[in-house]
Amino acid sequence: MDTTLQDPLVGRVLDGRYRIDARIAVGGMATVYRALDTRLDRILALKVMHPALAADTSFVDRFIREAKSVARLSHPNVVGVYDQGTDGPYVYLAMEYVAGCTLRDVLRERGALQPRAALDILEPVLAALGAAHRAGFVHRDMKPENVLIGDDGRVKVADFGLVRAVDTVTSTTGSVLGTVSYLAPEQIENGATDTRVDVYACGVVLYEMLTGAKPHTGGSPAQVLYRHLHDDVPAPSAAVPGLAWELDELVASATARNPGIRPHDAVTLLGRAREARAALTDAQLDAVPPQARGEEHGTSDDRTSVIPRAVRIQGAAFAQNREVNHTSRLEMPPVGPPAPAAPAGRRPRRAMIAVVTAVLLALGLGAGVWYINSGQFTRVPSLLGQTEQEARKRLGDAGLDVKAVERGFSDSFARGTVMNSDPASGARIRGNGSVTLAVSRGPEIVKVPDVTAIPLAQAKRQLKDTGLAPGIVSREFSDEVPQGAVIRTDPAAETKRKPDSAVALVVSKGSPVEVPGVVGEPVEGAKAELEDAGFKVKIAAEQINSPEEQGAVAKQSAAEGSEAARGDTITLTVSKGPRMLPVPDVTGENVDDARNRLESAGFEVKVDRPFLSFSDTIESQSVEGGSQAPEGSTITIRTKGL
Repeated sequence: MDTTLQDPLVGRVLDGRYRIDARIAVGGMATVYRALDTRLDRILALKVMHPALAADTSFVDRFIREAKSVARLSHPNVVGVYDQGTDGPYVYLAMEYVAGCTLRDVLRERGALQPRAALDILEPVLAALGAAHRAGFVHRDMKPENVLIGDDGRVKVADFGLVRAVDTVTSTTGSVLGTVSYLAPEQIENGATDTRVDVYACGVVLYEMLTGAKPHTGGSPAQVLYRHLHDDVPAPSAAVPGLAWELDELVASATARNPGIRPHDAVTLLGRAREARAALTDAQLDAVPPQARGEEHGTSDDRTSVIPRAVRIQGAAFAQNREVNHTSRLEMPPVGPPAPAAPAGRRPRRAMIAVVTAVLLALGLGAGVWYINSGQFTRVPSLLGQTEQEARKRLGDAGLDVKAVERGFSDSFARGTVMNSDPASGARIRGNGSVTLAVSRGPEIVKVPDVTAIPLAQAKRQLKDTGLAPGIVSREFSDEVPQGAVIRTDPAAETKRKPDSAVALVVSKGSPVEVPGVVGEPVEGAKAELEDAGFKVKIAAEQINSPEEQGAVAKQSAAEGSEAARGDTITLTVSKGPRMLPVPDVTGENVDDARNRLESAGFEVKVDRPFLSFSDTIESQSVEGGSQAPEGSTITIRTKGL
């Protein structure tokens, strides 16, 4: 049955612009529709918040604020945000429409994917998340439902940072399992959400693509949450024998229960995914997985229920397209009769090559032996202790290629330098051969350096040189540490951590400076006063009406007496002077009515009573009725005398 027939929004034009044609998906917070932008004549996806949630003002404010932020995130693998608005009880978001299906649809239809297909989907997802992480966003809800695969093969991530105020963890219904299956332990335990929760979710998604099943299952959300907290994600090869150990290691790294030993963001995980791909043979990448083990596909545990329709990807093979910004392309494998056997009496190509080779050797044996023994071989140059870049250059100068780069811990070789190679330095190798480099990750355990009082950029370099990753940067006032230098780190200096662990930095804003009040002052004088106090000053482009004189400061962005950092920018808005308002004629009215009328019109009122006058009737007013006076000015009304 077509459930869109019962939806009251289908067929309606929202906000006088967006004609809703069909319902695509229903979630716990919003419904997604296919719509037509009648103004620009383009198809788009319209995400409409459920009216019950739209009644919560703080929830809507956050929805709008985060929608605006995400709209600034431009990346080919991120679903674009075009517009946001309201129409009566409906709060909506207009987004890019991706014709195709979700990764959840693919997993339901096909079960486990080949490793190449899984990596072809994972890499553009990580590219999108990496761009978001470097821009300061955390997705917080990565799952197959939010990975869209277009009919043209492009992979896009949806729902970046939007509406996360609804509590989906405490529900006990099976419908919430699709979300709790991807929550990192720290999200469950204390609500922490930094870039590493997205890394964890991507590790779970990779496991599901490789095996066709979620790593942790249970009869209730509570059981699934418990397993995320107390059980490691198993190796994919335990469910699908024959998977390469590099894939097991990639999943284990991303899903480490301790966030400190995970890759600190999606960019780092993307690098490791590419290293894993490079280490796999074509046979390992194209290994055909058996049917999925574990939970049955298509159960009701998905967070978002997609309206049933034919999945457009029937038996498709995923082939990476590295020419289009890490997106992936879907290619249909050829279907047809088997290749015909070679005609009788016709030698196979390989046998023919062998015959030709034998004839050539017979004709030129001496020359061939000389060529094999001399010009065809070279020696691997000295590589130990060289940086990876230097080693690649030396090999290139010798006519050799780098086959792969493996990384491991070493107490003897500095991080980023070559500690071994295969073949080894000095070994004979064919002139166009390939060499595998083993590059040091530094010691298996490193100490957090003391970067206190060091400028931020220098502190970040020092962390990277030590083998750690600069983490989130926050700022606070300090009377002891110079502005722009590091106050402390988390974890603290001398703490032992695994390489690539993230270290958060708290940076000094310097001593706090009290903001002087300059409202009502001439602009130039106000600007000079603020600059003398150590601030930068910006004049707003638009002027406003205010009680202040024309050309004076009407308002300042930082309140008088508040504290700000030296060098902060304070914006001044210039007054156009007060508005001129019409003055009501109140003569003949009693005092109370006259006062109310004048105050409602925007004026201050002063009552003047003649000596020994007991009348409440207004005889005159200081500004005649029908004329104009500045908003907020005082008008004197006088009662009748004796």
